[in-house]
Order: sequence, then C-alpha cells, then structure tokens
Amino acid sequence: METLTQQHKENKNKSSQPKHTYEQLLKGNSDWVKNQTDKDPQYFEKLAAGQSPEILWIGCSDSRVPANEVTNTKPGEVFVHRNIANVCNHSDMNMLSVLDYAVNVLKVKHVIVAGHYGCGGVAAAMGNKQHGIIDNWLRHIKDVYRLHAHELDLISDNALRADRLVELNAMEQVFNLCKTTIIQNAWKERDDLEVHGWVINIRTGLVKDLNISCSNTDNLGKIFALETIAEKAATQV
Repeated sequence: METLTQQHKENKNKSSQPKHTYEQLLKGNSDWVKNQTDKDPQYFEKLAAGQSPEILWIGCSDSRVPANEVTNTKPGEVFVHRNIANVCNHSDMNMLSVLDYAVNVLKVKHVIVAGHYGCGGVAAAMGNKQHGIIDNWLRHIKDVYRLHAHELDLISDNALRADRLVELNAMEQVFNLCKTTIIQNAWKERDDLEVHGWVINIRTGLVKDLNISCSNTDNLGKIFALETIAEKAATQV
C-alpha cells in the first residue's frame, strides 16, 4: 500500500503513461488463455481438477509483490491471503479462516509471511497523520514499533528505520501465527508444517529470508504455548 501523498506524486509522474482500459483487461484475459492453451491444450482442464498447494502465502496487498511471480510458481501451487502490510491479527476472521483452511484442509507444509521494503502501510504507521479508517489497521503496526522502539529510535535515517520496521513487522506476524490454536494444534499432529518470515526487495526482486522459521512452540513465551485437551486432562488425573 502507498500513502496518499506517495500515490498522488506517483500518479502525477505516470499521467503521461498509457492506462489499462476495461476492454484491454478483457483482451488481456483472452490473450492469456490462448497463450496457455497453445502451450498445453489441457491446461485449464488440469487447473479445474483441483488444487493441492503446499504453500500458504500471507503477503501485502501492494500490487508490486504478487506471490506467484515472486516465487516463480504456477497457479494452483500457492494459496494466497493478502492485506495491507501483511498483518496477522488474532481477531481477523478472514485471515484465520484462510489459515484454518490452508492448514487443516489443504495440509500446506509452509506458511510464509512476506513483507516488502518500500511498504506504504509501514511508512504510514511510522507517522502521525490521519488517513481514514485505515488508521485502525495501522495500529497493529504501530504496536510492533512500540515493542521495538528501543532499537528503531536509534536509527536516524527514516528510510533505514522503515526498512527495519518492515523486517520486524514480518517477524512479529510470524510469531502471531505461531500463537494461534490453528498452528499449534497442527504441530501436535504433524511434523511437516513450518512458518517462515520473508522480506522482498522490490528494487532487486530478491527475497530476504529472516531466518526465523518455526516448526514448534519452543521459541514462544510460556503463556503462548497452549496445551491440548488431552494434555489438560492428563494433568488433572
């Protein structure tokens, strides 16, 4: 997401560039279909047969970071959820529903939280301006700043501070996912599920692995590692 000021400046710079008309979008679709069927006449029959992705991608809504292009994967290989600044909020029923379906029905093996440098949502969260209803969403990112203010306030360069907040935000969202009963219950039944944190550099296209991959509750605080009903019953015997 871009801040309103950034969007205004970029729109002025792009005003001389050709726009996509509605008709061009429809033409683009027909061209894409023809291209796919020319390469593989059964492409859409295979696609319609079902999906079995091993990856859940939770990324930013920013149009510059599409999951399949970034990972060089095909349709059907990545299950995707996107929102402003890739936030994983414990009360977001949309995200939780996607997570539950991906983990318990599709049986994905990797959940990736993918932030990106130059994130407008993160930049907006660092400021004090009001932007509208989105301010309520940005509060989650401001809370990440609060948790790491001792580090972030020491970074004098605003761009570098924003880059670091992008990284810290992705890390915190990984931990937020690991705190859910969805992930923890899956871990008690499976040993092939991992949660990862990435940041995409949109200037190079390359991914930075934040090296915080989790496959159990070992790195969570004691109060976040939840016991199962069976474990609770065993302690009461």
